[in-house]
Amino acid sequence: MLIHIIADYGFGDLAFAEVVQRIKFYLPDAEPMLTPVPAFSTLAAGFCVAQLGLNEAPPGTIIYHNVAPREDDDQARTSNAGERLAFAQLPTGVRVIGVNAGHAFSFVRDLALDLRWAAVAAEGSQFRSRDLFPQAAAAIALGQPKALVEQIQPSDIPDVPLNCIAYIDGYGNLKTTIKEDANIIRDGSIVHVRIGDVDQGAIASDGSFAVESGQLAFAPGSSGWTNAQGGQTRWIELFLRGGNAWESFGRPSVGTPIQIGNS
Repeated sequence: MLIHIIADYGFGDLAFAEVVQRIKFYLPDAEPMLTPVPAFSTLAAGFCVAQLGLNEAPPGTIIYHNVAPREDDDQARTSNAGERLAFAQLPTGVRVIGVNAGHAFSFVRDLALDLRWAAVAAEGSQFRSRDLFPQAAAAIALGQPKALVEQIQPSDIPDVPLNCIAYIDGYGNLKTTIKEDANIIRDGSIVHVRIGDVDQGAIASDGSFAVESGQLAFAPGSSGWTNAQGGQTRWIELFLRGGNAWESFGRPSVGTPIQIGNS
């Protein structure tokens, strides 16, 4: 059973090892795959959840994610309470189990066949994704009765924020929440892109490599999935051929707004 573990523990962090160990305790046949995202970045987590969950996956695949900034309540917390554990059944057959925090479920909200709360406490440990949630995830994976409780209202999950950085890959490519079909630009035109305090000109193209070395491309990237209408959703990516787009824009964080304009 393939289990994607998406979390903000950090590259090579002990927390990943502890969570894998606990999941394997309850699901010995689990094959963990680790995907780290920046600290507290529910947007990046949500993007990864959708990219992995809404594309073809082996039967039985589970996505277990935990990015829990505990921003649902600004007051002092008792017993390390935080956002609740949720469940989504996707049309690909992939099951998603994770904390409903920020935008973690935003990209899959409108495509999920079922959205429910998990029958597990939201408090009782500072490290809930190790001490509390793996057993609940295993109960869901094994189809145990009463592992899931009431439905989640879509209104409890925020929309995907428009025109911002969603994910930064290892090459420094900036995956955005700008859809390919946004009809913002003409192929071959120069797009003025502003992220933070940096302005750059990018060449609009239908493919990232359709620019010369050293040029910045504004093009549909490799990320996307089938949408609710049966069509393909693809997201615009900023790609610096032969370089690092993230570095060139001053290392902006996930969620930073992107301003664009035509020449």
